[in-house]
Amino acid sequence: MENALDAMLARGEHTFWNYLGCEYISGDQNEVKIELDAQEHHTNSLGIIHGGVLTSLMDQAMGMVATARKNLDSCVTTNLNVHFMSPMKQGRLFVSAIILHEAGRSLTSQARIHDSEGNLGCMATGSFRVIQRKS
Repeated sequence: MENALDAMLARGEHTFWNYLGCEYISGDQNEVKIELDAQEHHTNSLGIIHGGVLTSLMDQAMGMVATARKNLDSCVTTNLNVHFMSPMKQGRLFVSAIILHEAGRSLTSQARIHDSEGNLGCMATGSFRVIQRKS
């Protein structure tokens, strides 16, 4: 039987995931790793990676680890707190997300983005809730 994370990835071709350019690296119920080859179209007018792109990457990774933990593709973001530490430039970005806390239908996770030199660009915490999926 296919797990929820595999099913989510299989449906990713026509979703924001693919539009953004995300690449799945690894994942289980404790940690998910994704990457992005950040290009010019991911930048803002200052020539650095747009904060919305970085936030989307972290939200995606945290949602994926929540999905993997619950084995349900019905986890939605209810809160997102982002801290930008250093500007990220074009090139490979590495995103990791872990579960910090789980209680019933709610999960709290954390994500971090590093560049290819190991610099921490930003981190986020997010709250996720399992919802009843409508057909």
